[in-house]
Amino acid sequence: MKAVVFEDVGLAGLHDRAVPSCDAGDVLVEVAATGICGTDRAILLGEFPARRGVVLGHEAVGAVAATGSGVSSVAPGDRVVINPTYYCGRCRPCRRGMPAHCAAKAGREVGVDRDGTMADFAVVPEHFVHRLPASVSYRRGALVEPLACVLNNLRAARPRWDDQVLVIGAGPVGALCAMVLARRGSRVALVERDPGRAEIARLLLPRTVRVLAPEEAAGPGRPAPDVVVDTTGSLPGDVLGTVAAGGTVVVMGEREAGVATVRLRPLVTGGIRLTGAGPYRPADFELAVDLARDLPLDELVTHVLPLARYAEALALLAVAPDGPGRSPAGEYRAMKVLLAPDGSPTP
Repeated sequence: MKAVVFEDVGLAGLHDRAVPSCDAGDVLVEVAATGICGTDRAILLGEFPARRGVVLGHEAVGAVAATGSGVSSVAPGDRVVINPTYYCGRCRPCRRGMPAHCAAKAGREVGVDRDGTMADFAVVPEHFVHRLPASVSYRRGALVEPLACVLNNLRAARPRWDDQVLVIGAGPVGALCAMVLARRGSRVALVERDPGRAEIARLLLPRTVRVLAPEEAAGPGRPAPDVVVDTTGSLPGDVLGTVAAGGTVVVMGEREAGVATVRLRPLVTGGIRLTGAGPYRPADFELAVDLARDLPLDELVTHVLPLARYAEALALLAVAPDGPGRSPAGEYRAMKVLLAPDGSPTP
């Protein structure tokens, strides 16, 4: 089979790989579509650690091609979505109801240190595949995993009905945050410094979502946000001084070298809650599968390219996977980009 492999920082290549074996308890999925995630981008830019030689990708849908012995929840031909976040169910965090913080997770993250889904086939344990509802297309189902991330972080944010919510970053995750918040009636603004991505967000999101440049978000007369969700991992150092008293700041984006200087006085005197939600729980993923029936997730998909055109797909996201890593253009020209082995993730 063909697979997009992480070779080194700034370098990826299309390789020939053997179709993975399907052992007892495993499910072999013929991949129909894989979303390119900010994590994939960060791996290639050297901003997120990954094993060299790993097959990239973790946001995937497809059809069951084969099952190992003992598998009973799915059968060949079933349409499924993959949950790439490993948990063992046996360690202390898992037994305490914290599977998102599983002690055995290291070395088992799909597309990071275990072969991922930018390939014709992927194999995962049975309890990490979920049937897609009949009404959910592959194109929509490919966004179930990022939706699970969003649900987890919005639960940590705990927005109230009358809150002003500020989402930093208009990438797919920021756009999904805004979409979910707008659906529940929240007053939400989306801040993006990249003009191209900001314009794409304006075109794709409901008109009730205000898409602002950073200087507009801090302009005079703007109400202080009650909730800030930073999807970029580059939290502005002064955001704690701009959030409303009693407000919440959720740091969602992950960057290995990301740092922030926190001024304690506004944190303490303003009663500000600064938190990281961590990885999503299995229940978040199951809820995302269910919500995909009604949320128009597929409206955020701007490009679908065949696996062989992976370099072109990454270039749409300002990444040059043949060195030096960052695209010379340096700007985004897409929202959500999917890779499909045959170029079209039909049903």
